[in-house]
Amino acid sequence: MNKRFALAALLAASASVATAAASRDYISIVGSSTVYPFATVVAETFGKTSNFKTPKIESTGSGGGLKLFCAGVGVEHPDITNASRRIKKSEVERCSKQGVNDIVEVKIGYDGIAIANSKHAAQFELTRRDLFLALAKQVPGPDGKLIDNPNKTWKEVNPALPNTKIEVLGPPPTSGTRDAFADLVMGAGAKAFSDLKALRKAKGEDQVKPLMAKLGIPERAYNKKGKKVFKAVAHAIREDGAYIEAGENDNLIVQKLEANPNALGVFGFSFLDQNSDKVQGSKIEGVVPEFESIADGSYPVSRLLFFYVKKAHIGKIPGISEYLSEFTSEKAWGDEGYLADKGMIPMPKAERDAFASDVRSLKNLQLK
Repeated sequence: MNKRFALAALLAASASVATAAASRDYISIVGSSTVYPFATVVAETFGKTSNFKTPKIESTGSGGGLKLFCAGVGVEHPDITNASRRIKKSEVERCSKQGVNDIVEVKIGYDGIAIANSKHAAQFELTRRDLFLALAKQVPGPDGKLIDNPNKTWKEVNPALPNTKIEVLGPPPTSGTRDAFADLVMGAGAKAFSDLKALRKAKGEDQVKPLMAKLGIPERAYNKKGKKVFKAVAHAIREDGAYIEAGENDNLIVQKLEANPNALGVFGFSFLDQNSDKVQGSKIEGVVPEFESIADGSYPVSRLLFFYVKKAHIGKIPGISEYLSEFTSEKAWGDEGYLADKGMIPMPKAERDAFASDVRSLKNLQLK
């Protein structure tokens, strides 16, 4: 009798564990460290003003978040992932292979990438060419061929810059900020050199190979699309200590800039805005990163912000539809919304209305 009772108790306990494992009563969100503070304030507002639990948010970086998001459907996988860049075709394909086929894309606003330093130091005035010469793994040498980056100080990059050691704290490869920095800064800076600019536009063996030879790029790196060869050069960041990967914690970069006035840091505008008493943004091509300059497009290093929702989890995990309604409400992402107070640059009203409509209809992601 005791044995039967013990067996029954064990089976009941196992069933209880299985039930707990098969359900979740809160929204799980991962992804971009840049979107993290915006998502956090929405989640906190949602938790206080609704009957649902406050969503749990983890800052994993855009790439890391999409990897977790695409791993499968079910309560052990996140419902939403934040991203400071658009999802890639390869990531959509990875999702599909794991059964994540229906995804809702929500563009939420704009953000600038700040290249900042301590307020106790002089403000930098940089060009994207300067930043490429400071941070690229290889740069054009005196004869035009690519060489390992020899620049140790900012003055070697540009005589108008300080004679201080190049030391830049920035995000790792899993970060959407790093991806955007590679495109908007490193790529743009590389195009300041005529042969690299020509390589980016080159197509086919007759165009690509002569430029590769002129730049000293090994033949094994050949691709019929010159743009791919260009990206391999332009986006490669040096690994000799001039660029220091500081993880996905942008607040940590701010703290390190306070401690080291000679260093620069790379992070989203919202962190600059929230820490304006401690750090200052560098002028890029003469333009300071400010709310207005990002909104009107004059600041050259700005990007879009997104989050992605797993449709299979809507209706299974409580509160997802309501969270989407909160995030896409005018009180949150509008011109006078609480996200603008946190440093996010709102989209134009017509664009907000279009995305809010897509969210209500749960329109599937469409990559062109």
